[in-house]
Amino acid sequence: MARILVIDDEPDIRTLLNDVLTGEGHAVEVAADGREGLAAQRARPADLVITDIFMPVPVQEGIETIIELQRDFPAIKVIAMSGGGNRARSLDYLPTASQFGAVRTLPKPFDIDVMLALVRELLEA
Repeated sequence: MARILVIDDEPDIRTLLNDVLTGEGHAVEVAADGREGLAAQRARPADLVITDIFMPVPVQEGIETIIELQRDFPAIKVIAMSGGGNRARSLDYLPTASQFGAVRTLPKPFDIDVMLALVRELLEA
């Protein structure tokens, strides 16, 4: 199966995706922020990255992470997800993530079956 990197500052999301994706037979690595995620990707490149957009500052957030992933790993497939918080209520960041290289986007909270369908679609492409 595939190697998948999950980048999210929320421990519950990291645990959920790790458990579900591991249950599907994938090798999963998790990171709590963009900086940690990029280090993991550089050490052991994943086939697919699932990243949150909004993560704590000053640690690296999602859009910057997607830009660096696309620069350093141009073939990487990225799913961007966001619950948005207060900042996203006035601006829609998921289309912005697509402009910077996310192949698919998903709002939080998400349906786990929808996430799994996206993962399957991208890994089969």
